[in-house]
Amino acid sequence: MKISLNQEWKTILSGETQKTYFEELMLNVEQEYEEYTCYPPADLIFAAFDNCSFDDLKVVIIGQDPYHGEGEANGLCFSVNDGVRIPPSLRNIFREINDDLGSIFLPTSGNLEHWAKQGTLLLNASLTVRKDIPNSHKHLKWNVFTDAVIQEISDEKEGIVFLLWGAFAHKKGRKIDRSKHLVLEAGHPSPMSANQGKWFGNKHFSKTNEYLKKEGKMDISWF
Repeated sequence: MKISLNQEWKTILSGETQKTYFEELMLNVEQEYEEYTCYPPADLIFAAFDNCSFDDLKVVIIGQDPYHGEGEANGLCFSVNDGVRIPPSLRNIFREINDDLGSIFLPTSGNLEHWAKQGTLLLNASLTVRKDIPNSHKHLKWNVFTDAVIQEISDEKEGIVFLLWGAFAHKKGRKIDRSKHLVLEAGHPSPMSANQGKWFGNKHFSKTNEYLKKEGKMDISWF
């Protein structure tokens, strides 16, 4: 088993991927996949980067870690494979899109690859997880790597929209340069948070598109 970033992102993040901790991280991940059932499949660990080039990047959404059920995770945060029941948090995301954009969007799939292809980096803080054990790989220093990814985007890009949903994502994005990027924060779309009034009505999807248009960029088709 050999996992690696694609060449574009590897070049951009070369200062990070050459560090000792990253080499150890890759070895530890390979060992986990050899000894346990882990998700997403090894060839999708870096799917967020494979589906969104640095040059085309417009939006960053930060999640916590992959879904830990069989067949669910596809390497993109909040996203599941085609044919998998849409998770509660993603259902609430789709509901907010409808409310925000005045649409009647009835999704049959929770696969968000079409967001990624339009320039949305769907980045989990940890890119892997053991089956049925949420947050089981947070000790592997994925967070050091993904913090560096966020910092690199903040430093090297301009006019990026960062969508931070929930306290974990708020903390993860605290060093983003808000003088040259749009940072939108809301509660997590999970039922517990959403039902407490912390999610619905945030209008992040229309706000994102308004900002992108103002920046002279193509907006995102959310459905």
